[in-house]
Amino acid sequence: MASSKNTSAARGTSTLTILALVFAALVALFVYLDQHLDWFYVFTPEHLHDVSQRAIAAHGNDTRAVVGYIVGELDQKLGGKHLNFDEEWVFNNAGGAMGAMYIIHASITEYLIVFGTAIGTEGHTGRHTADDYFHILQGTQLAYVPGSYEPEVYPQGSVHHLHRGDVKQYKMDDSCFALEYARGWIPPMLGFGYADTFTSTLDFPTLWATTRITGREMISNLLQGKL
Repeated sequence: MASSKNTSAARGTSTLTILALVFAALVALFVYLDQHLDWFYVFTPEHLHDVSQRAIAAHGNDTRAVVGYIVGELDQKLGGKHLNFDEEWVFNNAGGAMGAMYIIHASITEYLIVFGTAIGTEGHTGRHTADDYFHILQGTQLAYVPGSYEPEVYPQGSVHHLHRGDVKQYKMDDSCFALEYARGWIPPMLGFGYADTFTSTLDFPTLWATTRITGREMISNLLQGKL
């Protein structure tokens, strides 16, 4: 009996040791990849800012044409890879704000969308595992951090950079659209994008559409070797 108990205890210790080693290996891999995420990026904030400004200069407040200009240049730059050319607009409810988005690119380490609304919205940015660059294509976005007595103001052509781990209140008073680029770990951000469906809107058809498009684009990019 004692021998059997000792054998069971040894097996339990062995299992815990293996699990601890696997966990340590995964943590080490995550830290290593996190320090080298730039290996996997196909976009840069500088180029997206530049092309956004040139698109605005060419088309002004014709936002559809601005978006077409941007996607067209990105297509040339990336040789037809990594982009979704179908404007599959879906509602997006997150942090109490509501708008719509067109997913141009989605992968494990980056996403690029056009997000906005024609009637205004306000909400919580979320606290994310990626840097978020909000390139204002039309209208004005306001942002607020606790302790400030003045809003941050981001007009057309400017960039609102929400640093990884930071959080703000944001507002679009009227019609406002932006080219939103996130770089970092994208999958953990999805929970923020999904939460309002379960706690407020119960709009499961939109949840399914968002999941289908995002999953399709992530898998497509993985098959092309893009993490």
